[in-house]
Amino acid sequence: MNDTSAPDPTMTRIVEAVQLGQTGAAAEARELLTALWDEIGPGGDALHRCTLAHHLADLQDTLDAELRWDERALAAVSELTDERAQRHLPSLEVRAFLPSLYLNLADCHRRLGNPDSAREYLARARAHLAQLPDDPYGEMIRAAVGDFVADDPTDHRRR
Repeated sequence: MNDTSAPDPTMTRIVEAVQLGQTGAAAEARELLTALWDEIGPGGDALHRCTLAHHLADLQDTLDAELRWDERALAAVSELTDERAQRHLPSLEVRAFLPSLYLNLADCHRRLGNPDSAREYLARARAHLAQLPDDPYGEMIRAAVGDFVADDPTDHRRR
């Protein structure tokens, strides 16, 4: 099947900013993504909001800010449909987003010293592992969930 959909300029901008952040320009990437978030708005496209918030969390200077962005990503995914996600990439399934989103929330809560919340989100991540594809991404998330220690605030793995 050929994907005849037009490129999504907002996703392109998100990816470019994320790549910029991966080169060490975290502050610039954070500014670009924050400005884009303001453009998208709270009622904007759920795929855009989920993707942007998920990546913007990793660029924050404080754990509290990181947690807020991880929570925004989870809230946005609840509004996302497979149909919308697959217009961007035909293989995407929304349910496969959940283990990573829950794991990131578990990680934030662990590092904030909230082991009960960390364990709760870790349990949610584990409950959704079957939704992951059998590919390198799925293997990476399964391994991270398996290795996660909810009570160890020195463990800073992010997915």
